[in-house]
Amino acid sequence: MADAYSQIVNNPVGGFLAKSLGLPQPVELDRWEQGAPLIAGRVLVGSAAGGRCGDAVASVLADAGAKVDSRLHDEVRAALGGAAVDAGIWNDEAPGSQRWKALVFDATGIASSSELRELWRFFHPTIRRLEPSGRLIVLGGEPGDPADPAAATAQRALEGFVRAAGKELRYGGTAQLIRVGAGSEGRLGSSLRFFLSPRSAYVSGQTARVGAGRDVPEVDREHPLRGKVALVTGASRGIGEAIAGVLARDGAHVVGLDVPALKDDLERVVGAFGGSAIVADITAADAPAAICDALAAEHGGVDVVVHNAGVTRDKTLGGMDADRWELTIAINLTAEERINAELLSRDGLLRPDGRIVCVSSMSGIAGNAGQTNYSTSKAGVIGMVEAMAPVLAERSGTINAVAPGFIETQMTAAMPIGPREAGRRMNSLSQGGLPVDVAETIAWLAAPDSTGLNGNVIRVCGQSLIGA
Repeated sequence: MADAYSQIVNNPVGGFLAKSLGLPQPVELDRWEQGAPLIAGRVLVGSAAGGRCGDAVASVLADAGAKVDSRLHDEVRAALGGAAVDAGIWNDEAPGSQRWKALVFDATGIASSSELRELWRFFHPTIRRLEPSGRLIVLGGEPGDPADPAAATAQRALEGFVRAAGKELRYGGTAQLIRVGAGSEGRLGSSLRFFLSPRSAYVSGQTARVGAGRDVPEVDREHPLRGKVALVTGASRGIGEAIAGVLARDGAHVVGLDVPALKDDLERVVGAFGGSAIVADITAADAPAAICDALAAEHGGVDVVVHNAGVTRDKTLGGMDADRWELTIAINLTAEERINAELLSRDGLLRPDGRIVCVSSMSGIAGNAGQTNYSTSKAGVIGMVEAMAPVLAERSGTINAVAPGFIETQMTAAMPIGPREAGRRMNSLSQGGLPVDVAETIAWLAAPDSTGLNGNVIRVCGQSLIGA
C-alpha cells in the first residue's frame, strides 16, 4: 500500500522539514529476498560471565557463514572459535569506525542487579554503530529459573532494557529478548535466526520464550516445511493470502479455507502454488467435523494449523446490537476452539510435532474503542493459547499466537486518514507493516525446529507505543 507521508519525508525537501520539526522519518525496511544471506553484515557477540548460550549462538552464526566480532577475552569467544567462526577482535576501549548489522549479548549469566551493568558496558559504545535495519538481541533466562530472588530480579529487568533500547533505535532497527530455559539452549537456533534475519522486519520489542522441545532431523533451510500439510483459514485475501503464500514458499502443501462467498478468490490463491481448498463456514455446527474429515481423507492428517479467519463488526458498546457481538465472538474465537477440540479428539490427525498458530491482535492486548467485541475475542485467543500450551506439549506439539498491529491491507486503506496515519506512526518504526510480516512470523513459529516455542504471543506491530 502506498504511504504518501513516507515518500514526502524521505525526499530532500520533505526530509529537511521533518528533521527540523521533529517528525518521524520512516525508512524502507530490509525484508527477505530470494538468495539473500541470513544477515548481510557483521555481527558483534558478547556475553556476561557465566552465559550459557555461547555454543548455540556460535553454531547459528557458523551455519550462516556470518562475519563475527567479539572481545578478545569474552567468554563467548571460545565458543565462536569452537564452531569454526573466524571472529574478529573488538576493543571497546579503543576508538574506531566499526559498524555491525547485529549486536547479540548473552545475559543468561546475569544473577544480580549490579551485574546489569554488563548491558551498559556492551551496548553503550555499540548501539550507535548499528547499520540500517540492524538487530539488537539479548539472550536471557527465565526469571524463576533458578528460583533465586536476586537472579529473578535481574532477569526480569532485561525486558525493560530491551523495550527501551528498541525505542531508541533508528533507521529500521529492532530489539528483541529471547528467554532460554535452562537446558533448552539447543532450541535457540530457530528464534535467533528469525530475529537476526530480514524476515523479522516489523517485529520489535518482543520477548520470545524458548523451553523444552524435542529433537528434530536436520532442517532444509530453503524449504523447512517440505512434506508438511498446512491448513490456513481465511486464506482468500489480505493477511491470509500472504500466510498461505509464505508457507507454500517454505515447502508446505497449503490447504486454504474460506467461506462459500469467497470460493473463487480462494481457488485463485491456492491455485497459484498448487494448494487445495476447503470451502466452509467455520461457524456452522458441522464445520469442525467436515474440515477434519477433509484433512484426513485427502491428506492423511495435518502438520500446521493457522487460525487466521476473523471479522470486525465495530460499534461502541452502548450502540452494539447482539448480532455484532455474537458473530464476532463466534468467528474469531469459538470456531477456533471447536476446530481445535475436533482436531485433537482424532488420534493422529494433528501429526507429531504439529503446530497450531493463532492470529490475535493488538486490540486483544491494549483494547480499542468501538471494538469491545473484537478485543474480547482476540484476548480470548491469547487465553486459549496459554491454556492449551501444556495440552499440545503432551502431544509433542506447540501452540502460539501472533498479534498484528497496523498492517497495510485493503481494510486499513479504507480507514479515515486520521486514524490511519496514527496507526502507521505510533510505533518505533513509524510505519505500517505488510501482510508478509505477519506471514513470516507465523512461518517461524510453524518451522520444525521451533519445537521449543510454546505458549508465546508475538506482536507484529513495529513495537507499538500502545499496549504491553
